[in-house]
Amino acid sequence: MTALTHREGTSLLNELVNWMGSATTEPDIRIEEYVDGDRHVIRADMPGVDPNKDIQLTVDGAVLHLRGERRAEKHDEHRTELRYGSFERLITLPRGTRPEDVTAEYTDGVLTVSMPSSSTEEARVIPVTHREPADG
Repeated sequence: MTALTHREGTSLLNELVNWMGSATTEPDIRIEEYVDGDRHVIRADMPGVDPNKDIQLTVDGAVLHLRGERRAEKHDEHRTELRYGSFERLITLPRGTRPEDVTAEYTDGVLTVSMPSSSTEEARVIPVTHREPADG
């Protein structure tokens, strides 16, 4: 039996299996979240993305929608492990986050989104009223 090998001597089958395995388990964009003083911070690694054309951030309720696209560069012959194409992440925001309090900055391939870490709104108890059925 003959094994297919890549120029560097690695098996193409092993590369394919590794690529397929990671494609199903890894998110398109990796993030980290942390609290820095009074700010909740979300950082996303996004190298090779033009923030003016390829990133869209929206806040819908308590969810941050991060959408974008990493565009492939054209090369004659190449090997790549980079992922290209559209991506989307939905990230739950701290309770009470208002869209106008969210800021975003893109520097050196990293998108940093920041907002107040705690809400001034407190949980509110809603009283339950009970109505007796009408005799009819």
